[in-house]
Amino acid sequence: MSALDPVDSFLFSLSRAFCSPVAVFAQIQGCLICLILAFGWACAAYVRNREIKRMKDSMQRGNSFAFLCHDITELEHSNQLKLPSVSVVMPLKGFGEHNLHNWTSQITSLYGGPLEFLFIVESTDDPAYRAVSMLLSELKDEVDAKVVVAGLSTTCSQKIHNQLVGVEKMHKDSKYVLFLDDDVRLHPGSIGALTAEMEKNSDIFIQTGYPLDLPSGSLGSYCIYEYHMPCSMGFATGGRTFFLWGGCMMMHADDFRLDRYGVVTGLKNGGYSDDMTLAAIAGAHKRLITSPPVAVFPHPLASDLSFSRYWNYLRKQTFVLESYTTTVNWIMNRALFTTHCYLSWGFVTPYLMAVVHITAALRMYIKGYSIEETTFTFGGLKLVSCLAACTLIELLSMWNLTRIEVHLCNMLSPEAPKLSLASYNWGLVFIAILVDNFLYPISAFRSHFTQSINWSGIRYHLKDGKIFKIERSKDMGPVYTDLGGKHLGKKGAPPKLSFLSSLARSLAQWRQPKKYDS
Repeated sequence: MSALDPVDSFLFSLSRAFCSPVAVFAQIQGCLICLILAFGWACAAYVRNREIKRMKDSMQRGNSFAFLCHDITELEHSNQLKLPSVSVVMPLKGFGEHNLHNWTSQITSLYGGPLEFLFIVESTDDPAYRAVSMLLSELKDEVDAKVVVAGLSTTCSQKIHNQLVGVEKMHKDSKYVLFLDDDVRLHPGSIGALTAEMEKNSDIFIQTGYPLDLPSGSLGSYCIYEYHMPCSMGFATGGRTFFLWGGCMMMHADDFRLDRYGVVTGLKNGGYSDDMTLAAIAGAHKRLITSPPVAVFPHPLASDLSFSRYWNYLRKQTFVLESYTTTVNWIMNRALFTTHCYLSWGFVTPYLMAVVHITAALRMYIKGYSIEETTFTFGGLKLVSCLAACTLIELLSMWNLTRIEVHLCNMLSPEAPKLSLASYNWGLVFIAILVDNFLYPISAFRSHFTQSINWSGIRYHLKDGKIFKIERSKDMGPVYTDLGGKHLGKKGAPPKLSFLSSLARSLAQWRQPKKYDS
């Protein structure tokens, strides 16, 4: 029997400590978190898969346009004439590799009712202004769209300011307004599906959707994919939800015209996050938020998305919990802050313990220590085996939901290049799970104590949950945005006109929606 050297003695002591009742509880808790996530993703997969089956059944009954609607009679001319008017408001910032495709998917919707598109930019210096202007010049006879210069925000975030300017400029006859981020890639029937749900249920306050992240291969992109996945189960209800994603929100236009429930006031006076503010208003007034099962949108991430850009994105996400509109909203945000931080580190801790147990077992085997000296190691390995099994179940459930959402997106956009799971690296997904959950509490605490954030070159300062100070400086911001890798300065150049021309010709084959008669 060989004597333990100091390093092994410390390692075995640590492994023994990790077999204590408190440590065992922490490791069991980590297993439970894995299983709860797996169950949530399984439920979300069921809802999305049920929609796939409905579409397939509709196609078997002879409806070749099931990606637009389940009942083909809805496409009859008499029904199309009755469709309500919709204004689509898209606040823009910068220009990146996926923007042109995203904008094109938005303005080439197959919605049959009156439809207008408002692209809102901060100024003509924004690279997005020139790029979208060129696109619209190519399609000016096919869509009702225009670019609006909003100017600088002074009382709220620039995005909210752009949205409110868009609402002011929308057509007077618009019944619904659809807010879209410029990184949303719509399906041909998305606007029609959202509008149909609004027409069926007049109690709906907001309809929303959620992105399906397409990682580009970097660890940062997988961290963002992993960050969004737990939230996806809250949007895959097929109906009522308490969650809201600012990238896709359809609302009644009159709610803004009349400032019902204080939506304009709440956003304009110190609003930082559009979705968190509107979700708080919905909760305070007991208004209905829904998310239809077809509202899942491909979200390609930048091919050069670095880890630092992921960190900047995470900082913006945790900073959202520092903004609030009411005392109840503040309490809910504090509860989310505490719960998320606890669960994140509660999830990571068992894996750190598992590394110690495995290392101790390997040292025992390599150095030939007796079983009597290290009996605790076998208890630790049992916990490691349990954690490994739960982790495998979790990853399989995540993979299954992603697979089903990829399939659903392919069915909803039959004309688009097919998405595939082949590009997903599940080893990096596992690493991203650990990295993201480890960093989340750090980012959350930093947001809490700084009360300020740099968002695309603009620094916002909060006081009592609202923006009270806005700083702008040419040297303050990054050159690129976080997710899309968009150029924020004048160096960003749009694609050449010849490419736009060829793209416009291919899009002309699709049936375009009616314009407003004005």
